[in-house]
Amino acid sequence: MPLPSLKALHYFAIAAKTGSFVKAGESLHVTHGAVSRQIALLERQLGIALFERRNRAVFLTHEGLQLAKTCDSVFFQLEKQLERLTGAHQSESLVVSCEPTIAMKWLIPRLADFKEKHPQINVQLIASGGPIDWRQSGASLALRRNDFHWSSSVYQHKLCDEYIGPVIRPQQAFGAPSTILLDAATREHAWSDWQQLTGRHLSFEHKSYEHFYLSIQAAVAGLGVAIASFLMVQDELANRQLSAPYGFVKDGSAYYLLSEQPFSGKSEIFHQWLVEQINISLQQVG
Repeated sequence: MPLPSLKALHYFAIAAKTGSFVKAGESLHVTHGAVSRQIALLERQLGIALFERRNRAVFLTHEGLQLAKTCDSVFFQLEKQLERLTGAHQSESLVVSCEPTIAMKWLIPRLADFKEKHPQINVQLIASGGPIDWRQSGASLALRRNDFHWSSSVYQHKLCDEYIGPVIRPQQAFGAPSTILLDAATREHAWSDWQQLTGRHLSFEHKSYEHFYLSIQAAVAGLGVAIASFLMVQDELANRQLSAPYGFVKDGSAYYLLSEQPFSGKSEIFHQWLVEQINISLQQVG
């Protein structure tokens, strides 16, 4: 005989467990009439009575009790198998927290390479900087500059030193009286750090933006000279949207990959790929 519908069996299993069509309907978010109809359909398909109806109450028959035991076992196994399948899929997701400008200007443009090499790992990015709450964020890895203190219990790997320098549209002249220096509130001392490191002292008008990526975009638009991390403008330099008239210098900080757990499995795969990409980028620092 053909197998009954899964829906009818599911309704029956819930009604058998609760001992009531009304309670089964509440559990399934349907009316008790809908439960009654599905069970009546199941009984017609099987040719046997599964419940005795007495005084508006229902009681399992002997056959109904046997089927209920089998349904409990089957639905339990099905639920566990689905948990394993979805759990395996979710386990292939890798949540990475990354400082917003690095994520936008450097990491995201390179993720297609990672996807091509490791299609089984789904990288989910969280744009965030500074201290990280591992549990609340759900992140397994965090890409951070060491401009704050993190716990000694955090696993870390230094990726590279930070290189900074002025960037400007190639068509513009750096040093003209109309020159405007573009600041970023998220790294307000970047210009003064660069001047101290290089011995150059600039006395031009400053204009501040909230984030690094905004000041960089302003420089691309010809609104002034931005002070930027090399990683953040590598692609703009390559496609000649920006130029770096004085090159880049180390500012004493560095980028690290952080993890609450030792690097292993998909975290280690991403770690090794990140090191490879960083090394490729650093070959172009001028």
